[in-house]
Amino acid sequence: MNTQEYIDLERQFGAHNYKPLDVVLTEGHGVWVKDVDGKRYLDCLSAYSAVNQGHCHPRIVKAMTSQAKRLALTSRAFRNDKLPILYKKLHELTGYGMSLPMNSGAEAVETALKVARKWAYESKKIAKYDAEIIVAAGNFHGRTITIVSFSTEQFYKDAFGPFTPGFKVVTYGDLEELRNAITPNTAAIMLEPIQGENGVIVPPQGYLAGVAQLCKENNVLFIADEIQTGLCRTGKWFACQHENVRPDILVIGKALSGGMYPVSAVLADEAILGLIQPGEHGSTFGGSPVAAAVALAALEVLEEGHLDQRAEELGAYFMDQLRQIKSPVVKEVRGKGLLIGVELYPEAGGARKYCEMLQKKGILAKETHDNVIRFAPPLIIEKKTLDWALKRIAKVLAK
Repeated sequence: MNTQEYIDLERQFGAHNYKPLDVVLTEGHGVWVKDVDGKRYLDCLSAYSAVNQGHCHPRIVKAMTSQAKRLALTSRAFRNDKLPILYKKLHELTGYGMSLPMNSGAEAVETALKVARKWAYESKKIAKYDAEIIVAAGNFHGRTITIVSFSTEQFYKDAFGPFTPGFKVVTYGDLEELRNAITPNTAAIMLEPIQGENGVIVPPQGYLAGVAQLCKENNVLFIADEIQTGLCRTGKWFACQHENVRPDILVIGKALSGGMYPVSAVLADEAILGLIQPGEHGSTFGGSPVAAAVALAALEVLEEGHLDQRAEELGAYFMDQLRQIKSPVVKEVRGKGLLIGVELYPEAGGARKYCEMLQKKGILAKETHDNVIRFAPPLIIEKKTLDWALKRIAKVLAK
């Protein structure tokens, strides 16, 4: 079957909840992927930063297949011998006392919200069901009913009410507005250290540290959604570390499995996560032997490859070179590490057509919020490969 035949099948039998580029991939190794017609592409999206370690990393593949042959799933009705090792590894890497494993990023966000509410009622003594959680405009934390309830993107929510109450929205990056929004019923503030889906929006310097200080002053939990920004993507293990901030609750996913398996986790100290009692929360597949084995290998690849340093160095180079491209359509280049957004002027006619032109030149990137091209290649990419890509990106942006 060729590309068009696969696309026709998908359009006929699949729900149309995505609008992907018209490329049908069949193979991937490292930073390169291949389509069903045999054409090779440089992946500059990394499955929204899930493939930081590169496609089909041999070490992660081996961990997954080896564990799958031995024991794949026990449910959490029984213990397995891989999950405690993952718990210990996460503690050693992050310093958090406890972790709670889930599958998708949205599940982990839902978990963090539940944990924050329980902490509010048991530790802060907020009247039951009066707890509020503050979020930022432009947020993207997933697509469950509760999460879209506090989205400011109307398209994500218009058809899906009624919505979950208990959330307050403030302007991203505005500390004074945040300060004024806090009340005695505020349980937590949940933010992305960099807003990825909103167009790679980097907050003003000092914002995250200011949020953490406000939380400390008001006995409020700081929840950092590092599903996309965490695990070395921005040049640090976690984007909050750029301002030396340690959130009360850290939410991770995506690259936690190197793209091999759905694995996410919520991390916090015992005073917070220790409040959850047996039966209050769970997941059949969360923390499975395969998930734990894959996550352990994925973390080891990040750690031993010093991929945080690679992201910092190569990201600075990539952004510098992108800023030097003379283009009438580029408004701004921004980001941290290898999470980069190229914002186009509205007159350019949208980022989608530029992503389609990049595809024809062998580069896969994705538009976000109409006018931004997001570049987020696997962190194992080499400088010479970036140079190869930059030549082609320059030609496309010059049009």
